Amino acid sequence: MQVISTKSAATTKECPPVGKLIILTGPSGVGKGTLMRSLVQRHPELHYSVSVTTRSPRPGEIDGKDYYFVSRREFEQLVAAGELLEWAEFAGNYYGTPREAVINQVRSGKRVVLEIELKGARQIRASYPSAFSIFILPPSMSELEKRIRGRAQDSEEAIARRLHRAEEEISAADEFDLKIVNDDFETALNTIEAAIFG
Repeated sequence: MQVISTKSAATTKECPPVGKLIILTGPSGVGKGTLMRSLVQRHPELHYSVSVTTRSPRPGEIDGKDYYFVSRREFEQLVAAGELLEWAEFAGNYYGTPREAVINQVRSGKRVVLEIELKGARQIRASYPSAFSIFILPPSMSELEKRIRGRAQDSEEAIARRLHRAEEEISAADEFDLKIVNDDFETALNTIEAAIFG
């Protein structure tokens, strides 16, 4: 197990080969979504799996690009039909990964990146033990709280829930192949690139 602070050295972790499933997870507010968007922008050869969610779009989010936004009823129908590779409920909303698109991309030799919550990451690791998993950590809980508050999207109650959930998620970080502390964005991004591409 490696722990990398982004203020320190690059990873020596072996690269996942082509045709690989890569999991990126970490607590809400840690910056994994921003890291993911920058990673895909730099490396268009990566296939980013767009998740399905029942939450409302945030300002600037586009249906089909950031998420597939669906109703709870539609989501439950996807679950019942076995069309999701993983799914979880988080902060009162459902999130899931469409099964067929991911499996087809991996089989065709692509590197497929999933940005998902802890519960979903565990489901993927159980069904695809060869998946390469990266856990993004905040520099501290106080910094994480600052980032969540800085989004100005949540009530005090929702912030408290997110922080409590974050503590539980961080305690599971050792389950993952690589841990990266996101204390400097550019260095964190470069470390993820090194882990994926070598």
